[in-house]
Amino acid sequence: MDSPSTTGSARSGNGVIAAGHPLTARAGADVLADGGNAIDAGVAAMAMACVCEPVLASIGGGGFAMVRRPWDQTPILIDFFPQTPLQRRQHGDAGTSLIHVDFGTATQAFRVGPGTVATPGFPAGLQTLVRLGATLPLSRLFAPAVSAAADGILISDFQEYLANVVAPILTATERAKALFAPNGSQPEAGSRFFNPGLAQAFEVLASGDLLDNSVIDAILENQADHGNLTADDISRYGAIARTPLAVKVGANGVFLNPFPAAGGILVEHSLMQLTSASPIEIAEAFRATAQARAAATDDLGRLDPSLLRPQGTTHISVIDGDGIACSLTVSNGSGNGDVVDGYGFMMNNILGEDDLNQAGPGGWPTATRLSSMMCPTIIEQADGGLIALGSGGSNRIRTAVTQVVSQLCLNDADLAKAVDAPRLHVEGEHLDFEDLIDSVTRAELCRRFEDHLAWPEPDLFYGGVHAVQRKADGSFAGHGDSRRAGTAVIVD
Repeated sequence: MDSPSTTGSARSGNGVIAAGHPLTARAGADVLADGGNAIDAGVAAMAMACVCEPVLASIGGGGFAMVRRPWDQTPILIDFFPQTPLQRRQHGDAGTSLIHVDFGTATQAFRVGPGTVATPGFPAGLQTLVRLGATLPLSRLFAPAVSAAADGILISDFQEYLANVVAPILTATERAKALFAPNGSQPEAGSRFFNPGLAQAFEVLASGDLLDNSVIDAILENQADHGNLTADDISRYGAIARTPLAVKVGANGVFLNPFPAAGGILVEHSLMQLTSASPIEIAEAFRATAQARAAATDDLGRLDPSLLRPQGTTHISVIDGDGIACSLTVSNGSGNGDVVDGYGFMMNNILGEDDLNQAGPGGWPTATRLSSMMCPTIIEQADGGLIALGSGGSNRIRTAVTQVVSQLCLNDADLAKAVDAPRLHVEGEHLDFEDLIDSVTRAELCRRFEDHLAWPEPDLFYGGVHAVQRKADGSFAGHGDSRRAGTAVIVD
């Protein structure tokens, strides 16, 4: 796809945003209120997510953005996901270590360390989004993140839970301990978390070239002894504009993340089998999609990200009054266990994630864009309405997005009901489901899937779909998924 043009950039002044933390949503909403558009708001929210959702978002990670501008023929997918380095400077397991994390029901091993770091795409993603049509200066867009990092944020119950789950990663090195456990233990809900280094990082990024600055220098210094990244990896990395997958669901046009990402392909496969949002029909579609996925995989995990643990991913959806939509999903893997010296953020551990790099930390092909389940989505409704949505949740992203899209497009559900509807997930012949459905449907699901697990309440296992809508009459709706403490803000 050719480089996207910025022709037609607009300033809105109103709109709606949904995200995984109130501060993330508020940062974008305030930018909309100041006259910024959905792209401006998305950039501001991305920065704030790094501050208040540090387990999920980082300057050292990457992601995908689906942007819809009314003057374009189709939305644009921006791929800024991490990429394997240009050369292997470390071989085998060099520069990596195993950390075991207790999830309560299971203990899983995570590979961390400088040797697990792939080339980050976050700075290049910011740069590309700005060029797509941001109207406000970076100093304004990053200002909320700078203030929050310097002044401290209150830890929520959800953030305390996430931090405790991955505590061995957040405290794997002395630098990480000093930031994430300054008093010897993880901050508790209601306490204040300060990150002056991250405030400084965003001040640096706002003041000059996003890809050539002291923050990038510090990343490379962090990689100097036991990592694989060099200056060439940063300078030769580029965010890629791709043509999204387009599928008709009911009378609505749905746009999904294309190859080499796996998520959109699998969502499309499931959606094309559906005629309704019936749980039975959805479960069978997921079974067929799981079988197709198992038959199509490679050593980079394309079409087979199979681990079921929570992963460091969050989502932001924005639509403004001019019809610009920005659907953003970002990730840092599980984090590499160290903090970039002086700048308060953790690099990704993508090369150590078995579901993304099945060849192992020393076996990856060089200079290759990695696959992902992330699937930022835009729906152009038959009546002229517009929806942006997406989810975190590792391998459950594909099933979460499919179910919300099917509720919206085949069941004519409103946004909140579509997001809150009970979810299920199929992996092979195993069914997980939220046990909040009628008894007849429940019995039939259990008959078809002898291997099943009923979850008594909605759970973050099933993703976190944050969705926004500009209705045909110009009014707005937004809904943050309570499974991942989501929130939405409408700006009139």
